[in-house]
Amino acid sequence: MSHRQLDQRIVSVKPITVPAPGRGIDLRVKVTAPMSGRNLPVIVFSHGNAWSLDAYEPLVDRWAAAGFLVVQPTHLDSRRNAIGWDDPRFATIWRVRISDLHAILDGLGDILAQAGGLEERVDRERIAVVGHSWGAQTAGAILGARVLDADGVPGEDFSHPAVSAGALIAATGTGDSLTPFAAEHLPFMRPDYSTMTAPALVVAGDEDRSRLSTRGPEWFTDAYRLSPSPKSLLVVAEGEHTLGGVAGEAVAETTDEDPARVVLVADAISAYLLDAFKVDDAAWTAFGGAAAAGEGAWSISSK
Repeated sequence: MSHRQLDQRIVSVKPITVPAPGRGIDLRVKVTAPMSGRNLPVIVFSHGNAWSLDAYEPLVDRWAAAGFLVVQPTHLDSRRNAIGWDDPRFATIWRVRISDLHAILDGLGDILAQAGGLEERVDRERIAVVGHSWGAQTAGAILGARVLDADGVPGEDFSHPAVSAGALIAATGTGDSLTPFAAEHLPFMRPDYSTMTAPALVVAGDEDRSRLSTRGPEWFTDAYRLSPSPKSLLVVAEGEHTLGGVAGEAVAETTDEDPARVVLVADAISAYLLDAFKVDDAAWTAFGGAAAAGEGAWSISSK
C-alpha cells in the first residue's frame, strides 16, 4: 500500500445491520473508506460511553484518507438507545460491546459486500481494533486483556484471532483506585493487562483526570505499563480525556478543544498501525524522531 494524500476523497456507507442474535437491539455499523486503493488495512473502532457510529469523524475520516477502511458500530450504551446506569441491562453492556466487535470481525466479508463491494479492496490479514475511553477497554479485550472479578480472578479470554494490532485511546487503568460511584456502577472496570499480548499503541493525555479514579493522569498509562511488549505509549501534553475533541468538533464533553491535538492522535495511530502491520515504517519512525528531539507536544515510549 502506497502512502496516500490526506486530501483523498472518502466514502461512508451506513447503516449496515450485522447479525447479533439475542442482542435485543439491532447491531448497526458504518463503513468509511478511501474511494480508491486496494489492500486496505482495516480498523474496527469502538466508541466511548453514549456515542454512536456517527461520532469520531475527525479520527475516522483522517484514517480513511490515509488508506484505512474503518468499521464503527453503535453499542448499546449509545444515547439513542436510552439505557441508563440504573437500567438492568447496563450491567452486561460491557460484554455486549465485546460481542459487537466479535460479530463485526466474524461477519466482515458480508459487511464489506453490503458496503458496495469493498471486500475486494481490503487486506484481511491486517486488521486492528481501536477504541476511546470505554471503547478502549472494549478494544483491549479483543487484544487479550481480561476483567478481574471481585476476588481478583481473571475472567474469560475475549481475544480474536483475526486482529493483529490495536490502539487504546484514554484507556482506564486498574480497578484498585475506583471511586465509590465507579465501584458501584462500573464493577467491570477492573482490567488485567498482563495477558494483552498483541502489539498496541496506548494514547494518554497528561492532564486527563478521571472522576472514576482517585489516581491522576498516570492511571491512563496502566495499559502500557502493565501489559507485555511489544507496546508503545504516546503521552499528549495538556491532553484531557477527549484529547482535543476526538469524538467531534465542539462536542459538549470536550474540555480541551484543539483540532491540532486530534490530528496528532489520528496520525500517530495510523502511523503506528502501518508500522505494526509492516506496511510502512517511515511515518512512525518520524514521530519517534520528533518526540526524541523535543519538537512536538508529545512523548513516545516503547518496549
